[in-house]
Amino acid sequence: MKLDARDRQLLTLLQEDCRLSNADLADKVGMSSSACWRRVRQFEEAGVIARYKAEVTPDQVGLEFQALVHIQLTRHNPEHLQQFITAVQTQSEVLECFATTGQADYLLRVLCENIAEYNRFLEEFLFRLPAVESAQTNVVLKEIKRNRGIPL
Repeated sequence: MKLDARDRQLLTLLQEDCRLSNADLADKVGMSSSACWRRVRQFEEAGVIARYKAEVTPDQVGLEFQALVHIQLTRHNPEHLQQFITAVQTQSEVLECFATTGQADYLLRVLCENIAEYNRFLEEFLFRLPAVESAQTNVVLKEIKRNRGIPL
């Protein structure tokens, strides 16, 4: 979908606060409420807006251990690879998973209550997957920047 300047402004505002009322959103971009509502609906129907969500602060809900885990696979056996992907997609501790180039085949962002829970995650989940040869953990000490939306 081709976006004009007003579309980009609408999407930026929604990424910053998706609870803005349609009237407030329309006012901020200089549109009528009905035109604004139609445009947002078009974004939703086209898949430009995938979903709306609340951002929860991890440490406020007891999730204080975060790690980036570099995964190397044993072999690229299609069956084991699919099993790995399916398992990672359903594991709640895994916030994000990326297939990568370089030394690691995959990069996971993992969030747990504490290091003991992370150790349980490794022993009872990750190291039991046949595709996983090794995992290198980088513990997140401090968050410097978190992307709050797609730059438009």
